[in-house]
Amino acid sequence: MAEKVVKTDDEWKNILSREEYLVTRKKGTEPPFTGKYYRFKDKGIYQCVACGNDLFSSETKFDSGSGWPSFWSPISEESVEEREDRSYGMTRTEVVCARCDSHLGHVFEDGPP
Repeated sequence: MAEKVVKTDDEWKNILSREEYLVTRKKGTEPPFTGKYYRFKDKGIYQCVACGNDLFSSETKFDSGSGWPSFWSPISEESVEEREDRSYGMTRTEVVCARCDSHLGHVFEDGPP
């Protein structure tokens, strides 16, 4: 894995769009069924918008019905980290980029094996 990417909040704001910043740095959520990768079908590697880290292969993408891109496995165990998220009165598993700590989403147990 490449070296950790560490930037100030202002540096992230300067390189990310407003929505990218809110999702990746502030753990926001884009509205379901709206993102450019929701129905994206091309083959390839999905990378972190903030640092370019390889995260997921199109081979593991599936339609979860949630309105967001869903994957059943990262491209490697070293590419993402899982963290406990106790926000909104729930306990969930958050997934972040292992290289820059960008919020990627949450783990749900209703996908393919």
